[in-house]
Amino acid sequence: MRTRSLFFVLLVLSILLALGVSQVAAQDTFMGKTAEELFPGAANDEERAAAMAALLAANLPDATDRFAGQTLTISVQQAGARGGISGPYYFWRDAFETVTGATLEIVEIPQAQYFTTTSTDFLTGQNSYDIMNIGAWFLADYVSNDWIQPITSYLGQDGYPVWNTEDVFPSLAALMQWQGDWYGALNDGDAQMLYFRKDILEDPEWQAAYEAEVGSPMPYPIVTWQDLLAITSFFNGKDWNGDGDPDDGISLHLRSGGQGFFHYMSLSAPFAVTPAEGDDIKKVTKYDNVYWFDPDDMTPLINQPGHVAALEYLKTLAATGSEAQFGWELAEAWDNFLNGNAVATFSWGDVGSLAEDPTRSTITGNLGGARIPCSTHWYDRELGQFVDDEANPNCVGNTTGGSWFPVMSAFTDVPDLAYYLMAMQANKPINFFNVVYGWTGVDPGATYDLFPPIGTATIEDYVNAGYNASDAEEYITGYGENFFSHPIYETYLRIPGTVQYWDILDVRLAEAMTDQRGPQEALDLVAQ
Repeated sequence: MRTRSLFFVLLVLSILLALGVSQVAAQDTFMGKTAEELFPGAANDEERAAAMAALLAANLPDATDRFAGQTLTISVQQAGARGGISGPYYFWRDAFETVTGATLEIVEIPQAQYFTTTSTDFLTGQNSYDIMNIGAWFLADYVSNDWIQPITSYLGQDGYPVWNTEDVFPSLAALMQWQGDWYGALNDGDAQMLYFRKDILEDPEWQAAYEAEVGSPMPYPIVTWQDLLAITSFFNGKDWNGDGDPDDGISLHLRSGGQGFFHYMSLSAPFAVTPAEGDDIKKVTKYDNVYWFDPDDMTPLINQPGHVAALEYLKTLAATGSEAQFGWELAEAWDNFLNGNAVATFSWGDVGSLAEDPTRSTITGNLGGARIPCSTHWYDRELGQFVDDEANPNCVGNTTGGSWFPVMSAFTDVPDLAYYLMAMQANKPINFFNVVYGWTGVDPGATYDLFPPIGTATIEDYVNAGYNASDAEEYITGYGENFFSHPIYETYLRIPGTVQYWDILDVRLAEAMTDQRGPQEALDLVAQ
């Protein structure tokens, strides 16, 4: 961590030079306060120094004359002061209070109860929160009930931290907007990609062992879900990490209520979504580029043959890992992979950054990454039949996940202060710090996080922030390709009632995964 943090300080100071504010680099205080006073929650002195450098680079305007004495209340998912998504608000709280003179109150709500708690608060007229840090799938309900207000009028105004909406990945920017208005500010950027043990899969001895046992070369690089299953099936139960115990092929979090249903969404897309014919393959038709509902009559599609086949596949894939997966939440599945006990997982960007944290990972330098796999087997609704094509697999990307971002209550009496906090978290140096440090739960969502030709970051930026160069290249390249290189993308459901619909899906998927129901029966119940 010492090397990582000290290099991160140098990185942020280089950003300062590029911004033309090099004189700030010499400061050792911010508005009269030291790093020790501003970042009491830092894990160590090095992380604290890196945060201070990012804060100085942020060039936050002094707003104490406008906001001194005010109180701002934000609700976040319950994860604690060093937990994913909630953690950054605690971490930057003292800096926010210093630059505004205001008080920031943070209210934690369990993830599974977040929507119910906040919606009840609005419906009963309590209006307890000025800002809610929500999952993108909540937005339609919040907007349609007039619980939140747009922030479009604030964009580009003087007196607030600077952030650029054009930096945000277009697919994520769309999730923060409604009918042309911005409601959310950049924070987290979610999509699921594939991670694997590059050192194991590229080992000639393991490749030879695979071919000897299976009778064909190892399908590496992994391009399709079928490739992944072949590999995890081979490695599951073997002591490939040399610890004397059988190891896992795959590591997934599949517990109901623990966001496990997102695995199914990412995996099932290329089994169920087809591109349109003609020049515009992204065109939405009755049969193409649709996942959730028939656009003509809103008939649910979740129980169509492609979706069912994907669930059957997920059950087979999960069987190449630990039986404990069905009770795991995020951290447990991640840790199983990061501790070297599984050869592959597919998940959000957190895995890529946590792989560089020596307190969480034993696989630094051995990380492999790629965009989410395609499928050689999928259902074509227009043809009414399955298609199998190994030479031209069906590739469908995703923005699966919460992409957690702050929105402003329509009833807040401190809207200007609320926007200041939203913009501060979206500010480039602060947001990049949050992206680099995996414990924050904040994943890449802006072009300055990615490498050319998509973005403007360099491998050196990540190496200077303490990353292994190979890991950074695998992670950031794969994450960027997941957002930008697939020909078509799974629809992100954004209609009123999405929260309840996904809750039902979550329960039924768990029943199918634990053999309480068959895949067809489970998805039929979702479609009812």
